[in-house]
Order: sequence, then structure tokens, then C-alpha cells
Amino acid sequence: MTGPTTPRTCGEELLLARISAAAGRARLGKRLATYVATAYRPRTRAGLYRAVRRLSARGPDGRYRAAGAKPNARLDLYEGGMTVSVKGRIHIVRYDTTMVFRRSSRSRGPSPFDTALIHTLTDVERKRVVLHANPEGGDADAWQHELRRAVTRAQLPAALAALYRGERVSFAGVWLTTEHVGFRELCLPLRRVQRIGTREGFLTVTVGGRRYRLGPEVSGIPNVFVLRALVEHCRAGGKDATGGG
Repeated sequence: MTGPTTPRTCGEELLLARISAAAGRARLGKRLATYVATAYRPRTRAGLYRAVRRLSARGPDGRYRAAGAKPNARLDLYEGGMTVSVKGRIHIVRYDTTMVFRRSSRSRGPSPFDTALIHTLTDVERKRVVLHANPEGGDADAWQHELRRAVTRAQLPAALAALYRGERVSFAGVWLTTEHVGFRELCLPLRRVQRIGTREGFLTVTVGGRRYRLGPEVSGIPNVFVLRALVEHCRAGGKDATGGG
């Protein structure tokens, strides 16, 4: 049995009205869920790098230095995108156009495909917002998973259509066709790919028992989960791969 709902303050009511209006103008559709997170709005590229480094650093005890960061942002997830409300500003993020960069602690530890502590998103104005998913938070896993799933579902069809038109799809230099995946001069047949994963912060594919490294660090590849879904889709002969895993 749940207790009584705490009444919203005037400030909260005003913020909700602004969020709803912004989402309506962007035609994001129905609101599905609301979460909290710690967010940063770097004004420069140098500021972005500093924020990411600070959030991904670990202390002597192995814990993330930013693990105790207090939530300061509201995330509202809609059918077609999300809003990030931080420091009086509302950022609109569309799933079909955003670029998401993910990073764990210095690209080490758990695979970025499974648990990423930092998400850097581009909004509709191409400005970047850094979201910190506190590993001690209760719902961080939920919004991270939904973000990956929704972006993959929104962007996979167009990417697949391009592939089937004979085009080459590229993610920060990692390229893909319906038959091959590669990076620069490296060209590997998709039908022989046994596994796609990460090692020491880099994307890897295993072919014939040998592991090959693709691209820059995973943290520098936008929407790497969409790339992974494309590879799995092509390997599976066109079966659904929109889970965003």
C-alpha cells in the first residue's frame, strides 16, 4: 500500500508545464517515465572532457569519486525522445537523431555494453549534455536501458535501409556493409564474425578465433550499441536486433 502523494510545489508545477510544452513542440509523443540523474552542461569541448574525466575517475579504494554526486536533473522519457531539465534549462533529445557516447571508469572494468556510468547526449541544438548514472542510485539501470533500446529502435531502420541500398554506414571510422565490417584498411567478412565485444576499452570482433580491434576507444564511438545491433542483425540474416543490449 502506498502512502499519500506529496503535493507539488509551485516551482515543480511550473517546471512540469514547461517540460510538457517543450515536449509538445518537439512532438515527442506520450510521456512514459520520469527519472532523476546528475547532469552537466559543458560550455566548451575542454569543459566536456574535464567533466567526463572527473566523473569517470576512481579513488584509492576503487570507488567512483562521483558516486556520491547528488541528482540535479529531471529526465522525462517520451515515445520519440526525452527531455533533460537541469539548472533551469530544458534540453530536447530526439531518439532518431541524437548521438550517445558512453563511458565507464577510464574505459576499464565492466563492458560499456552492459554498465556505462556516463552518457553524453546531443540535443536537437547539437549541444552536449553529460548524464551521470550513479551506480548507487535505484533507477539508473532503468533509464540507461530504455535510452539504449529507444535510440536503437529509432535509428536501426534507417541504417539498415542504407546498408541494403549498397551504402557503407560509418561510426567514428568503424564501417559496415551488408557483407563486411572494418576500420580503415581492416576488412572482415560478417559471415565469419563469431563475436563482437570490448577489450581494454576498445571494440573488438572475433573471426576464426582471432580478435581484431576496431576503431577508437568505445567512448569515442557514437551510438556504439546501434553499431552492435547492426552487426548482429546482419550476422543473423535479418532477424530483429532492436533490443539495444
